[in-house]
Parts: sequence; C-alpha cells; structure tokens
Amino acid sequence: MKPQLSARQTYAVLIIFIVPIGLYLRYRDDWFPDIVNLYLGDVLYATLFFFLFSIAFPGHTSLRRAGYALAACYVIELLQLYRAPWMLALRDTKPGGLILGHQFLWSDLLAYFIGVALGYGTDIIWRKPGKIDS
Repeated sequence: MKPQLSARQTYAVLIIFIVPIGLYLRYRDDWFPDIVNLYLGDVLYATLFFFLFSIAFPGHTSLRRAGYALAACYVIELLQLYRAPWMLALRDTKPGGLILGHQFLWSDLLAYFIGVALGYGTDIIWRKPGKIDS
C-alpha cells in the first residue's frame, strides 16, 4: 500500500509550487495577457495564505481557514495606507516588499478574494467532507 501525504504535507507541496510561480510572475510578465499578469500574482498570494493557514490550523474548517486568509490579506493591503518611515523602509527590502506590498489598490481586494476562493475550492474538492487530518 502506497503511503499518502497528510493534509499538512499536501499543503506544503502546493506552497512549493505556488511560490516560484508567483515570483516568476512578479519579475516576468510575458506569460499571459497584461490583465492576467496584473492580478495573477495577487491571486496566487492569497491562495498561498490559504494554504499557510491550512498548515497552521488543519483542524479548522475550510471556510474558517479561508476567512483567516482573506482577513490577513486584507489587513496587509490596508497596512499599505500606513506610510510611517520605518514601514516604508521595511517595504523597500526585497522580502518586505513581496510580503507587505507597496501601494494600496482596491482591485487587489478582489484578487485576494478570488485567490482565497481558489484555495478554498481546491481544498473542498481535494478533501472529503468532514475529513480532518493533520
């Protein structure tokens, strides 16, 4: 019998695929039409957050984990309105810029919703209803 990955291991594998794709899209914009390139990175960013919260809270429902991910993405986006010098300096670093972003955009909120919905949908399809494992 073949060993199966736990839920956390599966989420980790998904993250391992999402991060390089997101970074590629961040620095290269020749894969898709401009409108897709503009928002696909934000969609993947939110999907990544869903999977990170799924690793952190595997016993919580998919809907609750989706709520955590969406709230985190929205808070980070709203923090872009905070322009303190130390926050701007943090955003000027490579990791700070990738995680915290640089400029508030209303359209990012929709992209985050779509990304969390993508993670949620993947989770619902992949996991059997009521099945909780770590």
